[in-house]
Amino acid sequence: MSLLMKGKHLVSLSDFSTEEINEIFYLAEKLKMDNHCGRSHNDLLAGRSLAMIFEKPSTRTRLSFEVGIGQLGGFGLFLSPRDLQIGRGETIADTSQVISRYCDCIMARVLKHETITELAANSRVSVINGLSDVEHPCQVLTDFFTVKEKFGYVKGLNFSYVGDGSNNMAHSLIWGAALLGVNMNVVTPEGYDPDPKIWEEASKVAKVNGCELKVIREPVEGVKNVDIVYTDVWTSMGQEDENEIRLKAFAPYQLNAKLMANAPARSIVMHCLPAHRGEEITSEVVDSPQSVVFDQAENRMHVQKAVMVLLMR
Repeated sequence: MSLLMKGKHLVSLSDFSTEEINEIFYLAEKLKMDNHCGRSHNDLLAGRSLAMIFEKPSTRTRLSFEVGIGQLGGFGLFLSPRDLQIGRGETIADTSQVISRYCDCIMARVLKHETITELAANSRVSVINGLSDVEHPCQVLTDFFTVKEKFGYVKGLNFSYVGDGSNNMAHSLIWGAALLGVNMNVVTPEGYDPDPKIWEEASKVAKVNGCELKVIREPVEGVKNVDIVYTDVWTSMGQEDENEIRLKAFAPYQLNAKLMANAPARSIVMHCLPAHRGEEITSEVVDSPQSVVFDQAENRMHVQKAVMVLLMR
């Protein structure tokens, strides 16, 4: 097992090379297979501790990290702002220095990306971005691992993300596609394009890896001849005041049976969950044979176990 990743941070997917991402996939596949066969890996991170900071609630992030570290022989500590002195004015830098003297890794699900970068800048141990307002790298590692499971390969596939091109999922998916050589359409209305800096930097990486990133306005055009169709909620946490505006802007981009009829029958449907059924995606599509959304949800744990092992062991 490579030690090249030990001590690195996972703040952005761009922190990892294509080779490192493939190493994560290789280990995740082995850990998942062994888990399904009942083989234990509770010696891999025996006695190691994972501090789990949650500024935003989550079903999948908490369960997958807490159960995952336990299966590896370690233990997770759930820390809300009420459990930390951050809530009483202690700086993020000081908090990071203290936690990293007690724990072997920090995972944080935060409101602002700057919190993750500051935690990483002041930590003695690896910091994992469990979600910020800019990126969601753990989810996207899981997504492309799931794609690899379904197709047997990733490079050269055609991927369409339909919805809000300016959110954290879109940004991390853009990075994942660029690093893994996947052609990606961001199918989004005007005013919701990806962050220009991320788009520019990822496009350079995509060119090196022989793939193309495109913004497409027309949903039907965007899902033609693709292997994967992906969507996410239209209104993220903290954007509730924009909900009515967003519902109107994204209504033509709903992932429903009519839109999916324009995609190849072989294509798969993905969603990071939680899904707002009847908004960005219909139940008919979520529960269709093309849907792999619950495979994605399971794979969060296996992929994050691989990440923790490679960063901590």
